Order: sequence, then C-alpha cells, then structure tokens
Amino acid sequence: MESTIVKAVNYNSYFGANHVVKDVNIEIPKNAAIAVMGPSGCGKTTFLRGINRMHELIPGATAKGQILLNGTDVMEMHPIFVRLKIGMVFQRPNPFPNLSIYDNVIAGYKLNGISLPKSERDRIVEHSLSRVALWGEVKDSLTKKGTFLSGGQQQRLCIARAVAMEPEVLLFDEPTSALDPISTSKVEELFHELKKNYTLIIVTHNMQQAARVSDKTAFFYMGELVEFDDTKNMFTNPKDTRTQNYITGRFS
Repeated sequence: MESTIVKAVNYNSYFGANHVVKDVNIEIPKNAAIAVMGPSGCGKTTFLRGINRMHELIPGATAKGQILLNGTDVMEMHPIFVRLKIGMVFQRPNPFPNLSIYDNVIAGYKLNGISLPKSERDRIVEHSLSRVALWGEVKDSLTKKGTFLSGGQQQRLCIARAVAMEPEVLLFDEPTSALDPISTSKVEELFHELKKNYTLIIVTHNMQQAARVSDKTAFFYMGELVEFDDTKNMFTNPKDTRTQNYITGRFS
C-alpha cells in the first residue's frame, strides 16, 4: 500500500481578499510523479508554492488549513527546514549567474551556513549532477559559470541544486515551458529516474506532458481541486464534466 508524504487538509490560499485556492484536500503518495494541471489562473502555482511556504514571500498572501509533510504541519516547521525537505524548480532556469557550476550545486549549503569538508562537497556535486544526468557533460567544466550551459543544461543544474540538499519532495513549476523540445525530452526522462528517490509534484499546462510523465494527475479549476486520479483514468474516463471539457479542449 502506498504511503502518503504530502497531505492538504481544507487548504485555502489568499492574496489579500482574493481567494485563490479553495478548500483543497489531497493525499500525495511517496515516490510518485504528480501532475497538476488546469487553465491559467486556476490556483495551480499558488497551491504548489504553498506546499513549501514559498507563497509567504508574496506581500498580502495568507493561508488557512494544513499542508502536512509526513504528518507534520509545515506551518509549524521553520520555513528554511521546510524548503530543505521540499525543493523547488522554477519555470525558467535560474542558476546563480556569478557562481561556477560546482558552486551552484552546493549553493544551498553555503546559503544555510552549513560547512562541509571539501571531500564531502566534491561527493555531493558529483552525486547530484549524476542524478540529473549532467555529470558526464560538465565534469571537465565545473569551474565555469552556470550560465555557460545551454538552457536545458541550466534547468538540470537547477534540479541538481535542489537534489543536493537531499529533499524528500521536489516541486516543479512548469519546468520545461522555456525549453526546446530536445531539452524538454531530457527533463521528462529525468522525471522517471527522480521519482525512484523523490516525490515529484509538477505544474504543467501541457496535457501531453502530464500523460507522459505522471502517475497521478490533479485537475484544478477556479481555485478548486476538481479531480485527482490515476493519470490514465483521468485522461480516458474523467469523472467530472469540467475535467472532460478541459481535456477535450472545450476550454483552456
């Protein structure tokens, strides 16, 4: 039986008086890839950012209800600890422009004041870059800036930076929307490998991508979680008319 790693209980998110995410209840299993899809402005990214408390960085943002990580409410944890356990990769690749590839990977340790011997830093860098299938491409260029890499390589570097902290959950906010088809394909292949060690929650506008990479899909509409099911069931036999309309392109 699959175990739950992230659970939302009556979760609501607001920007001022604007009620963006409405009474979401969901249980996300461990070591699975979850796609979160829905039309623009439906609350997908707001919900995603709430999972590791990134929404708090936006002025006027508030939340009610609970997000549980392994049964503990993330609101009762220190936000830094939450973000160490729940890493995030954004829409556009954002390596630190002034840092080398090597220093980008271990940036999280330096930012959090965690001192490590060089041998351990070296191990983490090689392990993390190997995890994202980038080590072979960059091992002779570790002192070059992260921005020296192609867009697809930069995004994999950002994933390596998140992986380096040994999180349990990785959040992805449309991680391939700024990438070309070949780079997108490489990142999608990576998802299948990463879910062996992490739980992946992937916001995507691309239904074909959701079908290719996810085990389960959550469909959001107007701030509500309309449906959450195995991806194959969702695409072949949606239970809610709104899901069916979205999948068949009657609204977008």
